[in-house]
Amino acid sequence: MRRIAVGNFRVVLRTSLGFAGLGVGSSVAGSGVVALLLVLQGLPNDVGDRGWVLGLTAAGIVALSLLVGTLWTAWLQRRTAIWFVLGRPPSESEARRALRLPVDMAVVSGTLWLIGTAVLSVLAGVLGSVDDAVGMATVIGLGGLTTVGLTYLAAEWVARPVMTIALEVLPPRGSLPVTVLTRLVVTWALASGVPFVGVLLIATPPDLGSGNHTASLIMLSVIGLGVGAIGTALLARAVAAPLHRLRVALDEIARGNTGVSVDVDDSSEIGLLQTSVNQLAAGLREQARMRDLFGRHVGADVARHALEYGASLSGDVREVTALFVDVVDSTALAYRTPPEELVGKLNRLFAAVVSAVNARGGLVNKFQGDAALCIFGAPTRLADAPTAALSAARAIRDAVRETGELDLGIGVSSGPVFAGQLGSSSRLEYTVIGDAVNEAARLTELAKATPSRILASDAVVSAALPSEAAHWEKLGELELRGRQEATPTWTTGPEPQDG
Repeated sequence: MRRIAVGNFRVVLRTSLGFAGLGVGSSVAGSGVVALLLVLQGLPNDVGDRGWVLGLTAAGIVALSLLVGTLWTAWLQRRTAIWFVLGRPPSESEARRALRLPVDMAVVSGTLWLIGTAVLSVLAGVLGSVDDAVGMATVIGLGGLTTVGLTYLAAEWVARPVMTIALEVLPPRGSLPVTVLTRLVVTWALASGVPFVGVLLIATPPDLGSGNHTASLIMLSVIGLGVGAIGTALLARAVAAPLHRLRVALDEIARGNTGVSVDVDDSSEIGLLQTSVNQLAAGLREQARMRDLFGRHVGADVARHALEYGASLSGDVREVTALFVDVVDSTALAYRTPPEELVGKLNRLFAAVVSAVNARGGLVNKFQGDAALCIFGAPTRLADAPTAALSAARAIRDAVRETGELDLGIGVSSGPVFAGQLGSSSRLEYTVIGDAVNEAARLTELAKATPSRILASDAVVSAALPSEAAHWEKLGELELRGRQEATPTWTTGPEPQDG
């Protein structure tokens, strides 16, 4: 916490020094330019021998403005600095006050320039004439407008660290206090409007002052070029730089990286875009999380099938191989085993089932208490579902035997089944229905009493590749519950000999 506070204090110190430097620098630079223009226009000389009174008053006003402006700015920053240094999020009122810092800085600068313009213009009128007062007001007013505009644009740049945190509390929405159009207008006024107005006032009658108009026009042109370059640079930093970061973030999202986010450090339309991009990334992350959870519950293949075909009660009849796994004597096991221990054993069993089935392209369709139904051939078609299912059955049996925690029976059967969505429009489940599924469940019951713990129907083994069929031997015909005729069955035999 102390390290965070120290880091925030450094940022606040840099920001405060930036505001102080901005206020002093803009005021001194603006005053210097105005004084030079007044000299070039000869306005101080036009008031006669008492021109020194005007110069001394102007110097006093500049000094007083620097002092008042510094104290005023510090007073405006006092509450912002407190929560920023402490590293705590601001309240809504504190955040709103922080977002107003650039505007407040411009108001401070504009107020001081307005007071100076009024005092010096009145003094010029008293010491000289009405034309002197008008000339003084015009030159100082244009200099003040330029200084205020630069102060506003620069203050937005200096206040970025504070505004970033404040915008987390008050994100831009609805009616925006600042717009891109506002910045464009201010930049246009700095680069073109104010200098050209000054040129027009000097070049057209009545003449403002009796000085060298050519030198004044050259000075205004230089000021326009310099101030325009600074204003354009600040505008580019305020608009182009965030747009570049947004483009980079959108490129990352397009490549599938939804973990990106951009700092919301602007209260204009750009801030709205930054917020929207973050919301887009968050929405995509949530969709990915939901899809992952959906896939974990129903299987990745079923999830893709649902996303492709939508929530419809549809399906088709296809040839699949069903594999059914059930724990032996589960009732007695549940009676003598604590629930937490039993769940742990079942989870380890199902982990072996999922691993073996997924590795061979099958689908664990559902867990039914201590049993599991696995499908090979739906919803994804397999080139050789019987071979994959028989291989998975042996892998599951061997994995469970290695742990020695549970005993189980496995039944494997093939045949045509309905595979698709079942239920209602508000609650769907992907499942398979058909005789092959029932036969696999009945074979599982008998497999629990078979030494190999696996029974497969004749149709499965006959359709499997010879390399897999070599692991199986014919057991004979067994009577399955609910059937009138005996069913030819196979079980795993001795491992085939090489050569």
